[in-house]
Amino acid sequence: MKKDEPPFDFPDTLEGFEYAFNEKGQLRHIKTGEPFVFNYREDLHRWNQKRYEALGEIITRYVYELLESDCNLKKISIPEGYGVIVLNPNENYIEVEKQKMHKQSSSDGTDEPAGKRERRDKISKETRKRRDFYEKYRNPQKEKEMMQLFIRENGSPEEHAVYVWDHFIAQAAAENVFFVAHSYGGLAFVELMIQREADVKSKVTAVALTDSVHNVWHQEAGKTIREWMRENCCNWVSSSEPLDTSVESMLPDCPRVSAGTDRHELTSWKSFPSIFKFFAEASEAKSSSQKPALTRRSHRIKHEEL
Repeated sequence: MKKDEPPFDFPDTLEGFEYAFNEKGQLRHIKTGEPFVFNYREDLHRWNQKRYEALGEIITRYVYELLESDCNLKKISIPEGYGVIVLNPNENYIEVEKQKMHKQSSSDGTDEPAGKRERRDKISKETRKRRDFYEKYRNPQKEKEMMQLFIRENGSPEEHAVYVWDHFIAQAAAENVFFVAHSYGGLAFVELMIQREADVKSKVTAVALTDSVHNVWHQEAGKTIREWMRENCCNWVSSSEPLDTSVESMLPDCPRVSAGTDRHELTSWKSFPSIFKFFAEASEAKSSSQKPALTRRSHRIKHEEL
């Protein structure tokens, strides 16, 4: 703690922070009615960051409670007690895998084929690079003070996406699965497609990306994946143009349209009306064995195989 810096002693309730959600679901100060202010105390960025994180933890618990109470979703723990919301309220749709003791793999990898070990090391290195990039992109001034605790089989966003797919989504009875992936979540989804391409294609109806930071070239996504994304995905990106205005892209993957805002953190919220319409059209097209409306949108955006 820096000299003259207040202690990190924050409330553990929204009311303690003097914030509440209004009828529109917007976080507002109880007394002033103003939105959340990050710079609560001038020249104390570290303290403001800790305050922001403490409030974020409270909001996370609040949202989980709403998902369980209002949406009837079921909360299931994955390894090491990390919580995840399963998007199907039917408790009988899946037998939850019991935790098992896993043998520790050889640390030096002497029994592992050289090619496989080289591929694993390359993926690990790329995962670290992407995570470091995202941390800088998301909050370039954030101080790295906390030691990262990796959760078994969920040590990165990419691993977590594959784990949730294998243990929950792939076993769900749902016939229409939709993804909304924001920012780095888009990169995690592309990695999921690379590792589970056939399964994703057979189960996922449509994917909405919001200001995704994926890159099909850097992630080495194959031609068949890029073609599927062009037909079944759309990326609502930050832009000053009106909502759904086509935005040019240099990548040969999914169409890009404006989210109706130039603020990265608001792209999901602002594009929800279009996303739900997109999902409805894709579902109807699947039921009638027709191509979804997205393909008509993609025809307006020409991609060149570079």
